[in-house]
Amino acid sequence: MDLQISGRIAVITGAAGGIAKATAQALAAEGAKLFLTDVSAGALDAAAADLGDAVIGTRAADLTSDSDIEALKADVEAKGGADILVHMAGITGAKGDPLDMSTDDWFDCWNTNFMSGVRMAKAFVPHMAQQGWGRVVFTVSENAVQPYPDEAVYNASKAALLSFVKALSLPYGPKGVLVNAVMPAFIESPMTDGMMEKRADALGVSMDEAIASFLDEERPYLSLKRRGKPEEVAAAAAMLCSGVASFTNGSAWRVDGGAVAAINT
Repeated sequence: MDLQISGRIAVITGAAGGIAKATAQALAAEGAKLFLTDVSAGALDAAAADLGDAVIGTRAADLTSDSDIEALKADVEAKGGADILVHMAGITGAKGDPLDMSTDDWFDCWNTNFMSGVRMAKAFVPHMAQQGWGRVVFTVSENAVQPYPDEAVYNASKAALLSFVKALSLPYGPKGVLVNAVMPAFIESPMTDGMMEKRADALGVSMDEAIASFLDEERPYLSLKRRGKPEEVAAAAAMLCSGVASFTNGSAWRVDGGAVAAINT
């Protein structure tokens, strides 16, 4: 399928991460031009090298910094301005009893996961609205609608981001800027590798056994009984970035193997 984005400029945050990099690859395969950003310059350079000629620019940036985002915006505008924004930067934040989380724990996760999305939208959506075409895709999480008790700060930040997706879609959809989210769960990544390695050590079992027991005990509705692959999330994100998805606005596409127990409403 032709996604009708050849020549479009896509800004991708968290670009060195597995899901974001896979999304960049999916967009590049459709002819999009990539402008990549991540907090780590070294990891960003490595990702750009892997993605090759599709990359038209990079900038290491801390998305909790207004000045860093302004510098990023200027670099992208020098290339012609963004047509697509894929915001995938984020952190898991502190874990534990919700009442044991410090004020800093709450604000660190909020600032990175929620406010960075607001900042990026403020920086790049007006240009899209002015030209009458744009696509914005945020990565939320199953936690936005199915919170887990030891991940309270993450739950709250992602629920807020999902609400922002809907709010932003209402005034900007009529201006040609479609705003949506992908909602992954338990994807193969360094983050879930670390989680499962800790679980394997604690239980004295293999990594595969740790994953199997986690699925049985902690994610009983994940009916596919495996971790998802970054490419599986990327496929959904790429579709939401496309010209083909022209009647999809304010939605959240679950790529979760069934992990969320509720039906979509």
